[in-house]
Amino acid sequence: MLDGLGSSLKDALKKLAGKTVVDKAAVDDLVRDLQRALLQADVNVKLVMRLSEAIRTRSLEEEPPKGMGVREHVLRIVYHELVNLVGGDTAGVVLEPQTILMAGLQGSGKTTTTAKIARYFYRKGLRTGVICADTFRPGAYEQLKTLCSGDNIPCFGDPDEPDAMKTVAAGLDALSGTEVVIIDTQGRHALEDDLISEIIAINEAVHATHRWLVIDAALGQQASEQARRFHEAIAIDGVIITKMDGTAKGGGALSAVSETGSGVVFIGSGETISDLERFESDGFISRLLGMGDLRSLVERAEQAMAEEEVDVSSLMKGKFTLRDMYGQLEAINRMGPLKQIMSMLPMGGMSIPEDVCDVTSVKMERYKVIMDSMTPAELDSPSILGRSRVHRIARGAGRSPDEVRELIKYYKIMQRAIKGLRGGGKFNMQRMMKKFGGMQ
Repeated sequence: MLDGLGSSLKDALKKLAGKTVVDKAAVDDLVRDLQRALLQADVNVKLVMRLSEAIRTRSLEEEPPKGMGVREHVLRIVYHELVNLVGGDTAGVVLEPQTILMAGLQGSGKTTTTAKIARYFYRKGLRTGVICADTFRPGAYEQLKTLCSGDNIPCFGDPDEPDAMKTVAAGLDALSGTEVVIIDTQGRHALEDDLISEIIAINEAVHATHRWLVIDAALGQQASEQARRFHEAIAIDGVIITKMDGTAKGGGALSAVSETGSGVVFIGSGETISDLERFESDGFISRLLGMGDLRSLVERAEQAMAEEEVDVSSLMKGKFTLRDMYGQLEAINRMGPLKQIMSMLPMGGMSIPEDVCDVTSVKMERYKVIMDSMTPAELDSPSILGRSRVHRIARGAGRSPDEVRELIKYYKIMQRAIKGLRGGGKFNMQRMMKKFGGMQ
C-alpha cells in the first residue's frame, strides 16, 4: 500500500535533483508533481493545497542554512512539510499505567487491533488486560479472548450481558491489579446516534487516559467525517490506521488525522497479532522517499531476537553472502513480510524488485536444505558456484539443478537490492537527506 505514492514522490524529487538551476519555475514544477502524487493517493484536497503553498513559500523565501545548497534546502522543506502532513508524532504511547478506549466502525479491524495493542504493552513489560464492551456483534468476546490467549493476556467479557456499561464496570473490578486496561467498544456499519451515546457514556465512566480511533486504510475521504464525529464526541487523541498492507490508496485515512488535531499512534500492516507498527512520522516519510526507517527496523529486529538469537547486522550494513542469507531468512520471516522489511532499509531512491519479496515460507525451507549441501567456501563466496558445483549441491539436497539456480538467482537479486544501502549513482537521496537534520 502507498507504493504508488512513494514512487511518485521519489520521481518528483529525482526530477528536481536533476535540474541544473533551482528557480521559481523548478519549484512550481516540483509542487505540481507533488500535488498530482498526493491527490492520486486520495489525500484531502485542502491539505494538499495547504502543503503546496507552504512548500512554495518556504522554498522561495527562506534562505538555505549555512553549508546547504538551494536544491538540498528545497528537498529538506519537502521532507518536513510531508512529516507535518501526516500529523507529526504523537506522545500518546507511553509506558505507564493507563486506560485506553478504542473507537471505530464495524469492519475497521478494531477488535484485532485491540489485541495487537494489548500485546504491544505486554511485551513492553506492563501488566495488561482487555475488556470486551462490544455487546452488539456476536462472537466479539470469543475473538478477542482467542487473540489475547497467545500471550496469556486476561480478557474480560460477558456475552450474555447486553449492557456495555455493566460489562465495563465489572471488567474494571476484575482487572483491578492491571496497569494497562484497553476497552474494545462496539462498532456499527454507520455512525448511529446510539453508538456515539454509548461510547460517550463509557468514556465518562472510566475517565479514559487515551481515546484512540481505528480507521480502515481503504475508507478514503469518508475517513475525515468519521474522525470528526468521534472527535466531537470523545476528543480523540490518537488514530490507528489498519490494513496498510492492502491495495487501497490510504491517503484519505492518513490525512483524516487533521480532523482530530492529534496524530497516528500505530499502523496495522497485516492480520497476525504481531503485525502492528508504532508510527513515527519522520520514519514513515523517510520510507516513502526511499530513505528507509532504521528505527522501526531495529525495533522489529529486537522483537525477533527476543524469540531467538539472530544477527541482522550484515543485512543493515549492506553485506550479504549465502551464509548470511541462511541465517537470516527465518529472522526476516519473523520480523514481518519481506517487502515491509526492505522498505525500512535506506535504498538510496532505488525501487525494490518484486522478485526480492516473492519468497514463501516453503521456498525458504527449500533454500535452507539446498544451502545445507554447500561447503563453507561456497556459502561465503557464492561466485564460485559453477555448473559442476550446482549439480553436486542438487544431488546432495535431493533437489533439481534448476532449483539450485533459482536460489542463486534470488540471492543475486537480493544482494543487488541491498547494495542500495551503500548509495552510489548520480542521484543519492540518502546522501542528500543526511544533511537535512532530524534523520535517524
